Parts: sequence; structure tokens; C-alpha cells
Amino acid sequence: MRRYRTEIDNVRAHLRSLWVVIGLQFVVILALWFGWSQAPKQLTVHVPDLRSGATLAVNEVPAANVYAFAYYIFQQLNRWPNDGAKDYGKAIFRISPYVTPRYRAELMADLEQKGRQGELAYRVRGVHEIAGHGYQERRVDVLAPGVWVVWLDLELAESVKGMTVKKTAIRYPLRVVSLAVDPEANPWGLALDGFASEGPRRLEASELGADAKQEK
Repeated sequence: MRRYRTEIDNVRAHLRSLWVVIGLQFVVILALWFGWSQAPKQLTVHVPDLRSGATLAVNEVPAANVYAFAYYIFQQLNRWPNDGAKDYGKAIFRISPYVTPRYRAELMADLEQKGRQGELAYRVRGVHEIAGHGYQERRVDVLAPGVWVVWLDLELAESVKGMTVKKTAIRYPLRVVSLAVDPEANPWGLALDGFASEGPRRLEASELGADAKQEK
């Protein structure tokens, strides 16, 4: 009789140990589920030029991508297809997720100033990259983690009622910063933060030829 009681006690002890194991597994499963639920559903990965190989962290942005972002957004800002009095404000509103609040305030002030001075009515504007002045590593300076200066050499063309009033080669030093505030509105995670250094300046003919030869 005693032998049977011992066996029953052993079975009960084994069952208790199994319940302990089940409880631990349940806790582990809950921890794994919580970790999975907190993981981001989307990751922004900036893919560099892979011809020579590259190793990047998830949030690291290659210089080429920073340059492409700055050029694309700045070109959209300066695209006035019909009438600058209407198109400039629309462009600012359209790119607002891709600029910092400070730069947006500067753009709105510039819009008001140009409007008062009569520099927008019936004005058509566009900028494009100067041939031979495209991306090179030297055109992107890293100031700090998540802060860059992009040097864009662009040709600015403006006309009023079909008459060309400006066609100039200009170098724009654009400040770009990391701004991962709203991935839905801004999947780049970058934003223009205005001009760096002394601001835009006109390129001389000698600089245009020298830069084109250097890029070749």
C-alpha cells in the first residue's frame, strides 16, 4: 500500500513540475508576443550604389540618397508651371512634409515678400541640373550625424508671359537634416532646412568649365 502511495506522490510531483514548465513557456510566449507587437511594421532602408559593395546600418543614409532627395524636393519647390503668384504657394504646401518648420516659415516669408514686390505674377520658373555637374561624393558634406550640406549646381530659368527674364547658373548649398516624424507623409525621413554657408551664388563661366572637367 505504501508503494502505491509513493507512486501516486511521484506522479503528482511530476504533474506539478509539468505545470511549472507550462507556466514558464506561457510567460516566454507572452514576452515574445509583446516584443513582436512592439516591432516596427515598416523599416526605411536607404540602398546605396552596390557596385563596389556596402555595409550600412538601418538608419544610415548614403550621400547619394541625400543628394537625390535635396535635388528632387528643391526642384519641386521651384517649379512654377503657370503663374508664380499661385504656383509658389502651392509648391510650398505640397513639399511641407519635406521641410523643417523653420524653413517653411522662411519660405512663407519669401512668398509674401516676393508677392509685395511683384516678382510672382505671371512668372514661370524651373530649375534643372547643369550638365556635367551631377552627383559626386564631394557635393555632400557631413556636418554631424543626421546633418548634411548638399551643393547643387542648377540652372534657373524664369519667364514672364513667354519672355525669358532670367537664365542663370547658380550654386545652392542646401542643409538637409534627418526628420523621421511622419513616415506616412515623408518616407524619406529627411527634410530641407534652408540654405547653409553664405547662401546661393551665381557660378562664373570659368567654374562651369572647371567643374565639368573635374567630374569627367
